[in-house]
Amino acid sequence: MSASIANSQQPPRREIDVSALPKTVFGSGQSILWWGTMGMVVIEGTFFALLLASYFYLRTRVTDWPPAQTVPSLNFGTINIAIAVLSLIPNYLAKKAGSSFNLAGCRLWLTIMSLISIVCLFLRWFEFSSLNCMWYDNAYASVTWTILGMHTVHLITDGFDTWILNIMMFTGPIQGKRFMDVSENALYWNFVVLAWIPIYLVLYWAPRWL
Repeated sequence: MSASIANSQQPPRREIDVSALPKTVFGSGQSILWWGTMGMVVIEGTFFALLLASYFYLRTRVTDWPPAQTVPSLNFGTINIAIAVLSLIPNYLAKKAGSSFNLAGCRLWLTIMSLISIVCLFLRWFEFSSLNCMWYDNAYASVTWTILGMHTVHLITDGFDTWILNIMMFTGPIQGKRFMDVSENALYWNFVVLAWIPIYLVLYWAPRWL
């Protein structure tokens, strides 16, 4: 009896209607996917920084750099980074199309970005031969191959993500979260390109300058 009286005296439960909240959000402070992408960028950016620090540490251990090696050829690496930097333009347009729920724009720019990623990977294959060393030759060769190899992994993963998103935009189902995926995928490609700039300078020009 006392329990029923106590229950009757409790205030009524208030429910909050959240049905009007947006199901798709973009940008910092709102999108969980954005925070996840930025977390990946911080972790992987730190990893690249440690690899580059290892490169310069090894440089202090020897007199000649590269030791008993020919400096890397500039041809394929320079072409690749030029294409990568220019790709920031269609990548921006893909991000803009995703943020504005522009299906036609997403299809167009994702198709272009998919082709660009294939070209970059094709050129990357020839870059390894342009290093003029094999990973097992010495410490210089090992760290050079490791840095370029890890960036290649990022090219593959983001390229694969772009290809899948492009297919989904043509085959459906077309959902709001897919447009958010396009926007965040473009953000990650920015990281891949911007990380490639210091890597390019270190791998191809540091042996000529140091």
